[in-house]
Amino acid sequence: MIDEFIANGFVRVDDAFAPELAAQVRARLWQDLPGNATDPSTWREPVVRLGMYTDPPFVQAANTPRLIAAFDQLAGPGSWRPCRAMGTFPVRFPSAHTPTDTGWHVDASFGDSADFMQWRINARSRGRCLLMLFLFSDVGIDDAPTRIRVGSHRAVGRMLASAGEEGLTLADLVAADFGGSAGGEEAVAIGLAGTVYLCHPFLVHAAQAHRGTEPRFMAQPPLLPVDWPQGGVDPSSVIARAVHIAPTVWSNSR
Repeated sequence: MIDEFIANGFVRVDDAFAPELAAQVRARLWQDLPGNATDPSTWREPVVRLGMYTDPPFVQAANTPRLIAAFDQLAGPGSWRPCRAMGTFPVRFPSAHTPTDTGWHVDASFGDSADFMQWRINARSRGRCLLMLFLFSDVGIDDAPTRIRVGSHRAVGRMLASAGEEGLTLADLVAADFGGSAGGEEAVAIGLAGTVYLCHPFLVHAAQAHRGTEPRFMAQPPLLPVDWPQGGVDPSSVIARAVHIAPTVWSNSR
């Protein structure tokens, strides 16, 4: 797991939580979704975003022994907060309409602007240890799997290394094409319900249109540092090592 994470910027954890939990989560989400689960003619939007959920099946899915062990491996024991909510859910539907949220990005983790493009990310990843992709439905190649630029965390890390505590805005990173990470290898986040992708916070990724037949249910919560919101990644962790930033860069910014 560690070598794969360092090289690629993400790892896939199969059977991270039970399919029965995934089914309970989908049933709960359908209560808040427009349309009918059994009538595709009522699925009128390409994507519907739902907020944070704290119901027991959501929290249980994020705190299984397999995931806790993985969090300790990557972030370090005692360096992260247990997940007590699951969100956001961009539920994607088969649709003739093109979604408008398919641009490449990283998940910025701090800021106070109403314009999310002005939110920031810095070298110690203030406010976030990991980006996580929880698959609550089976996701195949046609089911709007998240696109991933393999290894892009290193290019973004090089940009952030000299940007200090202030870091860079998402707009800055987009303008620089995320350190020139385009054109490399891409992967997609496919798998059965119960699969989780644990991603470096600097990993470049993007949504895409749904070309399949069944709605895609995925959550993308952060793994928060234990001293959130000001805290960041432990400088001795695998997450820090994965971007080859000198430990002094991380520790001086903490």
